[in-house]
Amino acid sequence: MDFNQICKAIREVKIQGAENIAIASLKAYSLKPSESSIKILTSLRPTEPTIVNALKFAKLYSVEAALEHFNHSKEKILKYSEKIIKKKNIVYTHCHSSTVNDIIKHNKNKKIKVNCTETRPLFQGRKTALELSRAKIPVTLYVDSAMRLALKDSNITLLGADSILKDGKVINKIGSELVAETSSLYKIPLYICTDSWKFDPKSLHGKETKIEYRSTKEIWENPPKGLKILNPAFEKINPKLITGIISELGVLTPEEFTDKVIKNYHWML
Repeated sequence: MDFNQICKAIREVKIQGAENIAIASLKAYSLKPSESSIKILTSLRPTEPTIVNALKFAKLYSVEAALEHFNHSKEKILKYSEKIIKKKNIVYTHCHSSTVNDIIKHNKNKKIKVNCTETRPLFQGRKTALELSRAKIPVTLYVDSAMRLALKDSNITLLGADSILKDGKVINKIGSELVAETSSLYKIPLYICTDSWKFDPKSLHGKETKIEYRSTKEIWENPPKGLKILNPAFEKINPKLITGIISELGVLTPEEFTDKVIKNYHWML
């Protein structure tokens, strides 16, 4: 794909998952390295600080070094996950996170099972179910409104992240705070599985990641006249509901995570 084709795929959510979007943005930037390219790419998905951080790093160092970061980061995350995932765990997840899926596949030998929800309106949860099924991992897919049943039958919750703020709040796919609240209700530990480049440095200066509202046509192509439809793509998760964040920096509480990012990544700030 050329630069414009990659941009179109990102904008239309044909490329999914914050890390995949960042990697695609790096590849687009390598095809057309300029300030205008950075401006275009960072405007495509406003709730994805990983794009901003990856492109900033690539500009300071190189695209290759930025891509290498994601490879090394994933290796460390998978290693840390081995301590969290127990034998015969039933893992609940929502939406599609390449990091969560990689963790599940990495721990496949522990005979784990997965419960996941479909994630309306774009059904990214089906992508999760399909990918894990093809990896021969037992998966049960639930409609979103059956989330409580899916969680009640699980031992651990794993979610990805699109953005993490300085106060430890995690922004992830709509429905994620409901997942967190329900996990807490049933005393199911909740882990956020993510690369640390999801941290939003703008949150240090009183600015927050913009919550993206997507086209209402995703919900209803031709709604009745006068009907109001809202289609928020993301929401914030209260850090008090998060057991830990699994990243290349370790398995940390939200507060420990933000402190370590600030200490380790001065270039990001």
